[in-house]
Amino acid sequence: MNIIITGASSGVGFEAVLEFILTNKHKVVALARSEDKLGRLLEIAKGLNPECVLYPVAFDIVHDDYHHLQQFINSHLDGQVDILVNNAGVLINKPFAELLEADFVEMLQSNFIGHVRITQSLLPYMSAGSHIVNIGSMGGFQGSAKFSGLSAYSASKAALHTLTECLAQELTERQIKVNCLALGSAQTEMLEKAFPGYESPVMAFEMGKYIADFALTGHRFFNGKVLPVAVTTP
Repeated sequence: MNIIITGASSGVGFEAVLEFILTNKHKVVALARSEDKLGRLLEIAKGLNPECVLYPVAFDIVHDDYHHLQQFINSHLDGQVDILVNNAGVLINKPFAELLEADFVEMLQSNFIGHVRITQSLLPYMSAGSHIVNIGSMGGFQGSAKFSGLSAYSASKAALHTLTECLAQELTERQIKVNCLALGSAQTEMLEKAFPGYESPVMAFEMGKYIADFALTGHRFFNGKVLPVAVTTP
């Protein structure tokens, strides 16, 4: 499988990459903005599996030129993408009355528009049987408990959830499956920022493994679904 995952330099994205590379069945392109953190990812991955095929690529899904990424896919993945995991995202924790319009713009760019851009750019390289996995949040899941300070973040994730359902319908004839995992808490830097002092019962590596397993097999059972993945609130 040729796999591309965004937001791979930390948290569940970092851990999902390590799960993908445990066997030599996959070529993995790990995208993130931090070149230093991607270097650490590669070092750890090679320690776990010296024969793994992992390409760490410093890339900003909101602002960078996709032409260069497309050239990279042609040269290193033979122009084929089997799995795209849209995991990149950021979080602003601020009371609604204090939020600026720029805060909402940042959330929508990082958690929604960036995923729109990369998905549109990579669709020409995806064929029947491919799987797009969007990483959402219980904060954007309809009917779930909501938390003060996360209105901009949660709204941006809700947009990603709806995009999942729409895109799955549009890609039906091409037999490309699209699903979204609405994650609950996992012990990551983002969680610590949103809920200082809270300790999740789910570790980042456990959630990363779940994401990797779902990306590889979930499209056999689901399409166009926004699936809650949470045992606690938050």
